[in-house]
Amino acid sequence: MDLERNPANDAAEGRDAEGQDTAALAAALRLAVARITRRLRRAHAVGDVTLSGVSVLARLAGAGPDSPGSLADLERVRPQAMATTLAGLEHRGLVRRSPDATDGRRAIVSITDEGRTMLEERRSESVGRLARALDEFTPRELRTLQDALPLLDRLAEQL
Repeated sequence: MDLERNPANDAAEGRDAEGQDTAALAAALRLAVARITRRLRRAHAVGDVTLSGVSVLARLAGAGPDSPGSLADLERVRPQAMATTLAGLEHRGLVRRSPDATDGRRAIVSITDEGRTMLEERRSESVGRLARALDEFTPRELRTLQDALPLLDRLAEQL
């Protein structure tokens, strides 16, 4: 029996070049991220802005005004889902629509001052909760988390 590893078999079995089980890693990562998200979400008041709404507000605050179609593409959601998210944000006064200066048929969405305030308050609350939890970690564990951030960002972009 040949015990030599075969890269083709590894790929078919969900292992990387070093034989690590990528499917198991993916499952564990999904579970950990879901638990963090769920616990942060639970900390916010009922009727608060959804995570998708917060994501759109953060994108508008960081990158500036954009069209609903472009936002849907960037957030990787269907245009109908983005329309629902934007309608809720607009109803609460967190975003505003205005006609595109170059194409009057298109709308441009921008974040309002109220949207910026809500986003900052929500961020502060979530960051505070995370910071308090991180106080329990050792300096070495904190460095490990810091080192993993670029990989997590890259992973998010590839999904």
